[in-house]
Amino acid sequence: MAIHELTYGENRWINIVAPTESDLDRLREEYPFLSPLNLEDITSVIERPKIDCEDDYLFAILQLPRWDEKQRLTRPHEIDIVVAHGVVVTVQDSNLKPLDRLFQEAQDNESKRAALLGTSAAHTFYVIIDNLVDYLFPILHKIDHNVRMIEEKLFSRDALPLIREIGLVRRDIIAVQRIIRQLVPVVETFGSSVQRVFKDELTDYFDDVIDHIHQARDIISEDNEVMTSLADTADKILSHRLNNIIRVLTVFSVLLLPLNFIAGVYGMNLAVLPLAENPQSFYIISGIMLVIVLLMLAYFRHRRWI
Repeated sequence: MAIHELTYGENRWINIVAPTESDLDRLREEYPFLSPLNLEDITSVIERPKIDCEDDYLFAILQLPRWDEKQRLTRPHEIDIVVAHGVVVTVQDSNLKPLDRLFQEAQDNESKRAALLGTSAAHTFYVIIDNLVDYLFPILHKIDHNVRMIEEKLFSRDALPLIREIGLVRRDIIAVQRIIRQLVPVVETFGSSVQRVFKDELTDYFDDVIDHIHQARDIISEDNEVMTSLADTADKILSHRLNNIIRVLTVFSVLLLPLNFIAGVYGMNLAVLPLAENPQSFYIISGIMLVIVLLMLAYFRHRRWI
């Protein structure tokens, strides 16, 4: 449990990490206008992003990506936000870097605290959302770097180990794409929702945030298309190399057929065999085998099978 508060003028930001029942009881006491349904959403483990517009406040649920180093997968991280007149409440299950960094900077620097809380709670909400959306881009840049690394190594001699790497990166891209796709329609409504509840004209500010979230969506969609193409290319390269291996093994098998036949015939316990009495029979038969192999190789080469 951790509750942190920032106050400047008439505005306040309350940041709650890993909320407990006592924290929710405090919210009920201090802000009795909060709907029990919204408080229930805060305690839920996973919720889809959404925004509720009430008479006196806004309630938003956001899902932001967080990297799971152990599983090598980006997972959704839930943040619940209550915006009322003079107060913003953020609730997170565990610490998220951009939110903690913004809070710490405002706590340590009075000018930044004034810029964050000195106007209105609606403006504070905008700054928080702007920082959370901008947090997407370092994650997207990391994914872009992984995609470029795969592109560079795909046609190298060590391409086979990349199959697993392609699968992991593609899985991560799909996870991030799912998070951003669900976030877009919610962010698109923030400007109109703030104006309806607080009568604050912040449309231009939120339009900038919408441009950023659309840019993030386009980037991850493009990465998904590129990875799909790289996966198809990797499959074709792997199939081509396997076909080459099978072709070489098939050639060896066919070359051994007449040699096995000759060796099998001379391995029979027969009374009379051609060249059996000739002291040079071994060399003659070996020469015949060599000629057969060379003729077969020449034929395969002529047909462009090897």
